[in-house]
Formats: sequence, structure tokens, C-alpha cells
Amino acid sequence: MIEIIRPGPLSSVQDAGRAGYRHLGVGVAGAMDDLAIVAANLMVGNDECAAAIEVTLGGIELRFTRACAFAITGADAGFTLDGEPLPGWWAATAREGQVLKAAAPRFGLRSYIAVSGGIAAEPVLGARATDLKAGFGGFSGRTLAAGDCLPLGEARVLARPFGLAAGKLGLMPRHADAEAATVLRMVPAAEWDDHDGDMQSLFLSTEWKVDPASNRVGIRLTGPQIRPVRPRELLSHGILPGTVQLPPSGAPIVQMHDANTVGGYPKLGVVIAPDLRLLAQTRLGGRVRFVRVSREEALEALRERQRQVERIRVLCEMARSLSGGPAA
Repeated sequence: MIEIIRPGPLSSVQDAGRAGYRHLGVGVAGAMDDLAIVAANLMVGNDECAAAIEVTLGGIELRFTRACAFAITGADAGFTLDGEPLPGWWAATAREGQVLKAAAPRFGLRSYIAVSGGIAAEPVLGARATDLKAGFGGFSGRTLAAGDCLPLGEARVLARPFGLAAGKLGLMPRHADAEAATVLRMVPAAEWDDHDGDMQSLFLSTEWKVDPASNRVGIRLTGPQIRPVRPRELLSHGILPGTVQLPPSGAPIVQMHDANTVGGYPKLGVVIAPDLRLLAQTRLGGRVRFVRVSREEALEALRERQRQVERIRVLCEMARSLSGGPAA
């Protein structure tokens, strides 16, 4: 088991998400940085959809109650094991009783802790992800608290620790310049042409600021007001994570993993799936800007994402089975 000593501001059990139930009003949930959790699982030999711990803004402290392999990925939160600093994107073996801690992230927002065998929470509707809004899944349908003991799957150990070169693999591109605006590729949505060229240009040229009121449901953006030339009253209709909604305030909201399954606000566009993790790692108060792309460009980005996962899979398999040293 893993014993939670301190949970940090917002830690929860997440996996790849709960697919196939949106028609019943059940959202996706799951890890906000899908590539980081996949990498963490592959590093310890898990299925890429295994459950792990998502840590927001660091601050977590936990104890391993048995020897097992673990991996840390995502935001650089200054992890230590029994006080010894660990590199980012790192896999190692913890002995029984050792304590893993994270400080506040130096870069990014969300970190991931995967353990060999995965977090063995009871599946709900085919997934172990915590739906914090609805209150089910994960560990009792809530964020983690001090004293929680998380069940684990089959334990494995690593002969030697190893890491992934996050910069070379494009896993945390914002580390190069933490002050730069996060670039989000977007496909225009149904109501895009309700806005004239000036409003469209204003939306795309603005560096939007991430509002502190943002959360796993949606990222609220502040900046100039965007107003349609043809205002519409829309019935509620299906929406997906990545949907950029425009409420009456004129301030866009990007729907995220805990989003509602329906909404009635007009839609400016949809952030492509590979870029949602970049938004999830943008700090409150950070800046983002949108770039319009075609459907074909969006599909190619998805194919490149899969190629990226396959590169990580091969590197991790080599590191575990051959050298046990750095994977990249």
C-alpha cells in the first residue's frame, strides 16, 4: 500500500479517463496531462491506462509500505526520497518505509506518481479515475487526505533507476522559457463564423491570461471581450474536453477533463487533444494564445502523439530490460 502523510492542495487517483458514457451524462475525468501519466506508467512496466496519483501544485508526502518501483513525471516539483533529491521524469525502486515528498513545482502545475502494478482502486464504469464533480471513482470519489492508504497491484522492482530526457522528447516544452505564452492549436467550431474578421483576429492575436478561478472543469481566460456579430440562443448540446466556449461575459472558457457533457454557450473552437496537456500545465496567471489549424493538421498531430508514445514505450523497455540506465 501507499500511505498518504500529506496530500498537498489537490491530489487524486486518475487514469486515462472514463470513455463511453457521455451519452448518459457521465464525464471523462482522468489525468489532465495524459502524456505524463502514460510515460509514468510505461516507466514502471504498467499498462499505459493504469491508475496513478495526480498531484496539483505539489506538496504531497507519502510512505511506501512495501518495496516497489515508482516513477515521477510531469511538473518539476523537486521530489525527494527520504530527503535525497530525485531528477524529473525518473523511475526508481522504493524500499519499504521510504518517504516520497514533493515541493511546490518550479515549472508546470501537475505531477504524476505511478507505482508498479498501479493504484488498485475499485473500477467504476470501466475506469479508476476520480470524478471529483460527481463524487465517484478513484479513492472514495474525492481528493486524497492524510491517513489514506491506497491499495496497489502486483509489486515489481527495478534493477537500477533510470530517467527520460523530457526536453529531447518534447514532454515539457515550456521548461525552455517559463515566461512564454503557451501555444494551443485549435480547430474552429460551429459558431466561429458568427464572429466577424476583426473579432476572430482579436481572439487569435490575444495572449489570454489563465484566471485563478480555473479548475479541472474548465480553464477561464481573461482578456478583451469577444462579441459575436450574430448573437444566438442555443439549446444545450454535447461538448467535449477542449471545447472553447464563449459565455455572455465575452471571456472564453476551455472545457477540461471534468467538464459537463452538455452546454449551451456558443463555441469558438476546440483545442486539439495533444495540446490540452499544455494548457493543463500552464500556471494560474500564465498566458496562452490560440493558433487555428485545419482538420488534417489536427489529425497529423494525433498521429505524432501516438508516435511519441511509441518512442517512450521502446525507450522504457530498453531501460528496464537492458541497461537499467538513462533511457534517453
